Amino acid sequence: MKVIAINGSPRKGGNTRLLLETVLEPLASAGWETEIVQLGGRNIHGCRACFKCWENKDKRCVFGKDAFNEVFEKMLAADAIVLGSPTYFADVTAELKALIDRAGFVAMANGCLLAGKVGAAVVAVRRGGGTHVFDTINHLFFISQMVVPGSTYWNLGYGLGEKEVAGDDEALRNMRHLGQAVDWLGRAVAGCGAPYPVQAGGEG
Repeated sequence: MKVIAINGSPRKGGNTRLLLETVLEPLASAGWETEIVQLGGRNIHGCRACFKCWENKDKRCVFGKDAFNEVFEKMLAADAIVLGSPTYFADVTAELKALIDRAGFVAMANGCLLAGKVGAAVVAVRRGGGTHVFDTINHLFFISQMVVPGSTYWNLGYGLGEKEVAGDDEALRNMRHLGQAVDWLGRAVAGCGAPYPVQAGGEG
């Protein structure tokens, strides 16, 4: 099984990355193929509401010169998707929001392509606003008919300086448990023997 973790932070080796790596540790130990994709800092623009994905139905965004289609293909190939972001004015980074909007729309336009996948949100926060970031990511999962595991607390890690979150022992324990929960849920979904009951969604 394959899990992809997408780092929405432009700090490639910062707190969000460390949290994502911690989530992936138990998954790698359990035999999952793991990959971290660096999204933050890359060229990706927001959805332009052109509805071409609804016309073409080719599992792609018609605007193919930025990072979106490459990352979206990796999302489609994964059994589980972990989205991570630092807290920017109580929300996700602009890069991750662009991915959320376009991935959700292209997936919906092509028959709910993300349905049945496991989705988990991971947030790095200095002090406040992190639960809103957590909600923003989970909104994509829920409207896309994905399945979301719980953990021991909200999936937040506290820190500002580079890798300062390493001192948040509770957060690291939660991230390891989250990885274990993704493993359990992913295996349960894969072993159910029946296709996920996809329902047609709206057009926004």
